[in-house]
Amino acid sequence: MIDRYTLPRMKAVWDLRRKYEIWLQVELLACEALERAGKVPRGVAARVRRKARINPERIAAIEKVVKHDVIAFLESLAKPVGEDIRFLHTGLTSSDIVDTALAFQMVEALDIILTDLDELLAVLKQRAFEHRHTVMVGRSHGIHGEPVSFGFKLAIWYEEVRRHQVRLRTIREEIAVGKLSGAMGTFAHLGPDVEAYVCARLGLKPDPVSNQIIQRDRHAAYLSALALLAASVEKFATEIRHLQRTEVLEAEEYFSAEQKGSSAMPHKRNPIASENLCGLARVVRANSLAALENVALWHERDISHSSVERVILPDSTVLVDFMLVRLTEIIRTLLVYPARMKQNLDLTGGLIYSQRLLLAMVEQGAQRKDAYEAVQGNAMEAWKGRAGFQDLVSKDPVVSKYLSAAQIAACFDPKYYLRHLDTIYQRVFGASARKSHRGGQSAKTRPRKGV
Repeated sequence: MIDRYTLPRMKAVWDLRRKYEIWLQVELLACEALERAGKVPRGVAARVRRKARINPERIAAIEKVVKHDVIAFLESLAKPVGEDIRFLHTGLTSSDIVDTALAFQMVEALDIILTDLDELLAVLKQRAFEHRHTVMVGRSHGIHGEPVSFGFKLAIWYEEVRRHQVRLRTIREEIAVGKLSGAMGTFAHLGPDVEAYVCARLGLKPDPVSNQIIQRDRHAAYLSALALLAASVEKFATEIRHLQRTEVLEAEEYFSAEQKGSSAMPHKRNPIASENLCGLARVVRANSLAALENVALWHERDISHSSVERVILPDSTVLVDFMLVRLTEIIRTLLVYPARMKQNLDLTGGLIYSQRLLLAMVEQGAQRKDAYEAVQGNAMEAWKGRAGFQDLVSKDPVVSKYLSAAQIAACFDPKYYLRHLDTIYQRVFGASARKSHRGGQSAKTRPRKGV
């Protein structure tokens, strides 16, 4: 399923040929460092670079025999490179190549995801400003609470995504380390200068200390951060699914002209893209657990982590890339229904204004317990359908003792609940929040043909 949609840029990061090309680059840079130190004849690295040919099929054939991927890789270079092959892998162990190259790939993958986040943030901001004053009911426990705005909801999402952006930038620094410290990590056969040279040219930093491998808490943090991001994507998608329910229908995924919702029921317009994201989040979350289990290895290393990482790192980064691109398009083309939001806001006949009424009574001298009981009693009658909540409280002698008719009516104004919205927007969006965007969908966010 994912292969149909995987974006080429992320797929290219994990391409098998590209992995071997990075392995070769690490070997060549190490050879260059040894040339500079006078331990390898000058010109060897340049000749190897010119002659070397990556042949994944040949590597696979050799690996079937030797049962070792790095040895197979090196043996595959022997024929095209010739006698200079003896200068490759001098003083190195397999993990020097594998872990350093893997760090390079993980950084590349994360840079794509960070670009995805930039695009998602831009769309969230655009739509948050567009619906800054689109009033809707807020819900807790799935039950109507008090008025909010749809833009306010999107501002919360924006700030959450921004936190992921900051978190992933930190993780990028943590994972961008290489190691060429040899079999046990003690630089027994190569000095730290070789490691420093190779890492600098790959845009990495030397791991301050390593044994045979880069320690897997770094990789676990990387995958945990992706799982956190996927959890937020699931959260946003779940909200969209709830808003699209027939009984709510305050927003829905764009439904293209030729799209079909059900093989049996022609009327169906299902939130399939959001449902898809919720399902994929489970996979990314499960992969993070596997990464945590990779942290504990035997002594200076074993290879129980290796087979796991060949699955979870490409899969998780590809999935998160796909999820972010899909979520960005869902939000960009999301159909929002302010009239339905207003209808649902009024669904309980004003019950959502109970706290405002309670506090107004307290402000006018009522004891909180007495005010609460008076307001709740009328609210329960309204729930039973005896009359509208505002009508009931207007006729209640306890309420009327403290509030005039005008004061009661003022408690039922939804604008009161959004009076600090500008401050919230300034906290989230900074100076740009001073711009007020009212009205319906802009040309930039008007739905177009779905993906």
